[in-house]
Amino acid sequence: RSGDWIVPTQDGLPFFHKPPLFYWITAASMQLFGPNAAAARLAPLIGAVLGALGLVWFVRRHAGEVLALWTLPVLATLPFFFGGAQFANLDMLVAGFVALTVVLAADAALALETGEPHRRSLVGAWACAALGVLAKGLIGLVLPGLVLVLWLLITRRPRTILRLISPLGLLVFAVIAAPWFFAVQARYPTFAHYFFVYQHFERFAATGFNNVQPWWFFFAAVPALALPWSLWALRSAWLSSKGLSAAAVGGPTHPLHPLRVLMWTWLLGILVFFSIPQSKPVGYSMPVLFPIAFLAADALHAAWHNGRVAPRRLVQASFAVALLICLGAAIGSALTYDRDNTKLARVLLKERAEGDPVVFVGEYFFDIPLHARLKSPVPVTSDWRDPKIVLRDNWRRELAEAAPFTPELASTLLVDAPRGFALRCGTKPLWAVVKVDAEGTVAAVPGATRVAESNRGVLWRIAPASCAALAIAASAAAR
Repeated sequence: RSGDWIVPTQDGLPFFHKPPLFYWITAASMQLFGPNAAAARLAPLIGAVLGALGLVWFVRRHAGEVLALWTLPVLATLPFFFGGAQFANLDMLVAGFVALTVVLAADAALALETGEPHRRSLVGAWACAALGVLAKGLIGLVLPGLVLVLWLLITRRPRTILRLISPLGLLVFAVIAAPWFFAVQARYPTFAHYFFVYQHFERFAATGFNNVQPWWFFFAAVPALALPWSLWALRSAWLSSKGLSAAAVGGPTHPLHPLRVLMWTWLLGILVFFSIPQSKPVGYSMPVLFPIAFLAADALHAAWHNGRVAPRRLVQASFAVALLICLGAAIGSALTYDRDNTKLARVLLKERAEGDPVVFVGEYFFDIPLHARLKSPVPVTSDWRDPKIVLRDNWRRELAEAAPFTPELASTLLVDAPRGFALRCGTKPLWAVVKVDAEGTVAAVPGATRVAESNRGVLWRIAPASCAALAIAASAAAR
């Protein structure tokens, strides 16, 4: 909407919680396919596809064609992966690049030990780490680094760690990742502290953020969201402990042993890492879906080639259950899609004339600007002087934290309730999208007509009136 590809914005204000790769892909997709929900899902789909292709390539290269052919359908029908690939947020995009970084670097490490060519994989790993940083910040480098270091230490190959630090790889990483950070820092001198110190280190250790959960949350949620394949992944651990594998005989000297150690390190290392902070959004755990798929495929392969009928029927039943869960989730999402504010936004798109002002009351409605095709940022009325804003990680905090970067623009968009309607009154009707529990603020305004409602918001049309009358009515309602 703005034409500015350097500074991501939320309601027109700089949004520096995350880097821009997701937004770049989404904006490009919307330019090609229009501003619609399907176009907004391209970035997670890209992350899922690239991560899946990278995992299958790695498994084929180091475990054989057959196991690779088992891994792909397991990953594609893993319910959490299936949903994450179609959910328009940043988690699957960074998960895909984390997966690519891990498998490319692991391939380089294994090639280094056998004297095979490794530079292409190693440089590719650094490039994917840079894209992971552009997708979601330092986590794109920290997570694969954590997995690889732990894996090489566990398998007693510490020297390989240093050999993976490639000067050419570091140069490629810097060329891809650094320009955006320097460009934003040149515009906003306080950006580096806000992004690296506050949004990374302080957030990791602080309280007051979304989805506070007990330490064991991911160890319960991820297996549940990965059913039935999480059960097969556990069976893979049992098979390995018994010295069995898809190749019949396992153990520390078996070719698959380093891969199994890598996958368990990948799975458990990331789950433990994200279990440390109090805030635990479940999407953070998406990078572990790739090792779960490999481990499940390993056990499925062993069961299928067991030679008995019962294990094969169990494999078939597991695929049927996985497909039913994915299909049920897709149907359920389609049936409940309009339960957010999409339907309300469509009414606004149909009824509102071009140029009619819009204001949000009591909440910033993220989905309405997209579905109502609003071409300008929307003023949001709330108590912006409330000191409790910084205590909760929500839309108010996000917008309030953006205000210092562009204070003049923020003063026109973040407005207190007593003057919220008066700012936009004139010769055209004012459209107010109001949080349900704030309706009284609008109902008291002369000429206000209730037009539509959703589960969280109500659309009001306020007839043209003098600014003085609106100001008096809004101030009285606020008192």
